[in-house]
Amino acid sequence: MTSTTAAGATPPYARETWRTLEPYHGAVYFSPEAHARYGELGSAGQAAYFASRSAALGPASAELTVATFYNFNPVAVHAALPAAWDAAPPAAFLAARLRGIDATLRRVLGEDITSVRLRRAAELARRGAEAALPHLHGRPLFAAHAALPWPDEPHLVLWHAQTLLREFRGDGHVQALLAAGLNGIEALVTHAATGEIAAETLRTTRSWAPQEWARAADGLRERGWLTDAADLVLTPEGRERRAAVERVTDRLAAVPYTTLGPDACEELRDLVRPYSLALARDLMPWAVARLGRSL
Repeated sequence: MTSTTAAGATPPYARETWRTLEPYHGAVYFSPEAHARYGELGSAGQAAYFASRSAALGPASAELTVATFYNFNPVAVHAALPAAWDAAPPAAFLAARLRGIDATLRRVLGEDITSVRLRRAAELARRGAEAALPHLHGRPLFAAHAALPWPDEPHLVLWHAQTLLREFRGDGHVQALLAAGLNGIEALVTHAATGEIAAETLRTTRSWAPQEWARAADGLRERGWLTDAADLVLTPEGRERRAAVERVTDRLAAVPYTTLGPDACEELRDLVRPYSLALARDLMPWAVARLGRSL
């Protein structure tokens, strides 16, 4: 099954499957084991994040990372790169990332990493990720990670598969944001205005100053995305335009899931849900309630 619904909309199970599996990939960004290994390379904090995620691109410049990561303050990226490559080469960051998530998954999931359940989940997720391989054009982060060798052990196969699916979706999301006329900080402001995640969390984790955030919000008000309220509130037009971004993102990300089909996606969600919840509870406790509703 490779088509969308009869009405042309992306089937809901595609987005739902991505949401359920996403904490399994996202755990690496909060993994103390991974951060300890980056520390051994002389990198920490945001610098470690930029280096470990962009390492698949090779010794990426700050400019390339700004382009592909999209919503981070370029000043923060330039502070991290290319200096991180002076501390250690990209291959060392890739190895540290994989060793770190391996240690985290072993600690959190315990004996489940050798289970038939996890092996089946890895098989399905890999099948979905591999269905995306013919669609490299315009997807630089996905293409870079897709060129990396597959791990051998099922718990890492599942993690790598979801990493590919995440970057596949992310590259498409950047295209949708560009088409909507939103730059990086404006994308964050409109996301905050949906109420899905706190504005301060988005602002600070992407290193934008309050003044920059306020200027972006004022610009969006002038363009009809936001109301004149002091808080971030989307206008009816803004809600529709933001929803359109998500629809385009869903459509561009659908191939892996529609290739699997609804039954396999439902099975994959059922298999991975307890792992995603366990990782969220251990590494992202502040987000468990929100994640729990979407898993």
